[in-house]
Amino acid sequence: MPHFIPYKGNEDPDRHLKYYCNTMILYRNNDVLMCKIFAITLQGEAQDWFHTLLPQSIQSFNELSFVFPKEYSSNRSIERTSDHLFSIVKDPWETICDYVKRFKVEKAKIVGCNKDIAMAAFRNGLPTEHPLFRKLIMGEELTLATSYALAEKHALWDEAKQSNKNESEKKHMEPSLTREYSVLETFTKFTVPIGQILRKLKNEPWFELPPPMKCDLTRLNHTKYCAFHQGLGHTTNDCLKWKQYLEKLTNEGRCHEYLDRSTKRPTQSGVVPITP
Repeated sequence: MPHFIPYKGNEDPDRHLKYYCNTMILYRNNDVLMCKIFAITLQGEAQDWFHTLLPQSIQSFNELSFVFPKEYSSNRSIERTSDHLFSIVKDPWETICDYVKRFKVEKAKIVGCNKDIAMAAFRNGLPTEHPLFRKLIMGEELTLATSYALAEKHALWDEAKQSNKNESEKKHMEPSLTREYSVLETFTKFTVPIGQILRKLKNEPWFELPPPMKCDLTRLNHTKYCAFHQGLGHTTNDCLKWKQYLEKLTNEGRCHEYLDRSTKRPTQSGVVPITP
């Protein structure tokens, strides 16, 4: 006997009926068996409904096939037409690759989808300023398959451009970071970690927190937190801006209790200026 996926009364009854008939294809000529085995495929509320049927009220499987979907007609799936594809539009933050995947998923749900309508809908879902849209609208006798292929090429092109952009930004940032951190050894030494000093001073009326960092949040190290900037990316003890501000406070005489007396403080000419 075949194995059945149970129907619990909360899904499309027509779909379950088709599934049952296909599974029982070898027994379609045995009407009595088809009716009795059908009850095995029901669970929960659907099983309860089956037992409400009066004895001898169902004379054939064809009659059962009429009564069962009628009972659960409210769970029937709405059949979508090809025109539904015109509602699929590429989001501004969505990649071409993701748009193609989403379009394919929706198209697969439409039985007997019209290829010409699907082709037009796929093109119209793109922004008019996108180069792929111009290629599709100017292309002659393009099929949906060739449109997908063009979209995948554009996706690879977009990824290559983004990769080159990220690499260029990285090279641009590295020299400035090297210059900034080359002066770290000139800072005053303290007897406790500077993160602890921040916890002591941040509630003072004269204390000033810096503005939020302006950078690409996706590239920050989310395992590190800076209490001075109140954001991710680096630790408080490694924060250059906090060290610079702490140097200013030290020069103003606000951190003497934390000074390491065993080392010399930097001379005035060696004090690191506060960068904005």
